[in-house]
Amino acid sequence: MGTQATEKKTFIRRLTPDRSQRSRQVVQWLFVALNAWLGIQFCLWVRYFERGGTGLYVARPAGAEGWLPIAGLMNFKYFLATGSVPSIHPAAMFLFMAFLLMSLFLKKAFCSWLCPVGTLSEQLWKLGQQIMGRSLRLPRWADIPLRGLKYLLLGFFVFIIGSMSAEALQDFMHTSYGMITDVKMLNFFRNMGTTAVIVIAVLVLLSMVVQNFWCRYLCPYGALMGLASLLSPVKIRRDEEACINCGKCAKACPAGLAVDRLVQVRSVECTGCMACVAVCSAQDALQFKLLEGGAAACSVRWPLPAFWRASSLGLSSTQKPRATGRPICPAPSIWNWCRMPTRPPIPECKG
Repeated sequence: MGTQATEKKTFIRRLTPDRSQRSRQVVQWLFVALNAWLGIQFCLWVRYFERGGTGLYVARPAGAEGWLPIAGLMNFKYFLATGSVPSIHPAAMFLFMAFLLMSLFLKKAFCSWLCPVGTLSEQLWKLGQQIMGRSLRLPRWADIPLRGLKYLLLGFFVFIIGSMSAEALQDFMHTSYGMITDVKMLNFFRNMGTTAVIVIAVLVLLSMVVQNFWCRYLCPYGALMGLASLLSPVKIRRDEEACINCGKCAKACPAGLAVDRLVQVRSVECTGCMACVAVCSAQDALQFKLLEGGAAACSVRWPLPAFWRASSLGLSSTQKPRATGRPICPAPSIWNWCRMPTRPPIPECKG
């Protein structure tokens, strides 16, 4: 019985270097700086009243309410029930809705591009890799049940808040505790007890050993974003014809997903960090995109969340066909995309 020889795939090297990770790091640290500035403003505002209204007065920053996801969820439930914007911590609701919409359109990009806790977690496991040479991958029998913990926590909060009426939510938010929830959170970090310090230290150590330990196993906010991301039309998509099966993408994935064996990544653990796309050396083998398309067909790249890298990657230019004969298709510029009232047509291939 004869065996059919496996045809070797033609390797078409990426035309331009990927700068998504550099862009992502810039966005991450800008958002960390923004949160640090908001934190300083909030501390000065609290200190002004603690001193009896003397000293420097700084207006309370509304952006600090981004650290109140539970209040945001409560206000969101109140808004759905009454159609009215709550008077206590309204910014928490609007930020909650904005981050949720971001996950609906761009996977869990909030976790990998904006969340300061996610940025800290990423730096910790990278530091752990520098010290120990590698990160610990838990076996499946331990990894899967542990991943369920964040959904249990999310379910607990959703059940409690979902069972409260609009009147109960309003009454709670107008209590002395509800009105100064943000101050209570600040005081938690200012006056941490021994138990809290030990718990945080253990989480830091575990985050150095296991990639994104908090985000992967315990964060209920990330669990909610992951569920919302299931509806996202934008996904990491692998072109089987262009892929050379090198496996670099799977090794680079912080979530440990088998990207090299998937046509599109649907997992709730995918954060849209584009680390897999960045290490892929084959042209158009991996893309974070909206539209389906084969290797020989034209595709339109979805410009977000790394829309600022469009100019550096030449998305608005027409690329010439390579000597291999495989067509390289023009991609629309960001400006043209934004001006189009409907989804743009797939451009015609040349070559």
